[in-house]
Amino acid sequence: MASAAERPRRTIQTAACLIIGDEVLGGKTNSAYLAKWCFQIGLRLKKIEVVEDDESDIIDSVRRLSNDYDFVVTRQVPSKSRHHESLVHDDITYQSIAKAFSLPLKLHSEAYEKMKLLSKPHPSQPNFNWDEDSPDLRAKLRMVYLPTDQSRPLTDQFLFTSQELWVPVSIVNGNVYILPGIPRLFTALLEGIKPYILSRLVDPEGKGSFRVIIQTPYAESKVAAYLADLAARVEPRGVKVGSYPHWDRKFNTVTLVGNGTDTQPRDQEFLESLVAEVENNVEGRRVYKQEDVDGGPLRESKA
Repeated sequence: MASAAERPRRTIQTAACLIIGDEVLGGKTNSAYLAKWCFQIGLRLKKIEVVEDDESDIIDSVRRLSNDYDFVVTRQVPSKSRHHESLVHDDITYQSIAKAFSLPLKLHSEAYEKMKLLSKPHPSQPNFNWDEDSPDLRAKLRMVYLPTDQSRPLTDQFLFTSQELWVPVSIVNGNVYILPGIPRLFTALLEGIKPYILSRLVDPEGKGSFRVIIQTPYAESKVAAYLADLAARVEPRGVKVGSYPHWDRKFNTVTLVGNGTDTQPRDQEFLESLVAEVENNVEGRRVYKQEDVDGGPLRESKA
């Protein structure tokens, strides 16, 4: 098992996402954005795990994901008692992840100074004083008490990716990236860490994955045998075959996705060479944009 100091130097091949709380039921889209982000840079998102806003569940999940995957993203839990655009004072994410790796929560002085500089006064706190102890100040301070490994450089544990944001990306155990739960901040900081991630990918140019979409009039069951055979043939080359039935429509779609493997890099030319064969076997036609597929895929079943 790699140490926290070793993980930031290793090649990133696999990713996981830990959803804490009610993101799925609440309709928030952080995990969907992460999936798209990973696909675009050619990083395999292999696991999305959902846990309740419960300390023991968070501890168990984050330990396991950190051990099993190279790059793990999770988010602070938005408080149900605060406005959705506020950062969270009563979030348990930091304290739970700190406990998972036996780390203390320490005041991050730089984050605190940035918070004071960049935070705008709230109408409900017209007389707020940064220099005077108060319940409001202590609530704000909780947001900058972060899991900290005192044996390692702080620059390996915290990333400030924007001059306009005081909140850092906290990196715990070398590969667990904690981002704010607010979607606009989550996406901004995820884009901000991209330069730090690209150089560690199997494909350091971050060209992303390739996807081919083929629309077919055939039922899924009619092409299942062919797609199963195709999937077995192309898997060693890092190509995944998927089929998407579209209920109440007169077509289905077949996808070919080229991610590459640990030993076989992505090969767009090979992927393109499969198109004519697939079109012929499913009597289909290539669709160049997902938006051109009427209604989009409803579910996926792997061949």
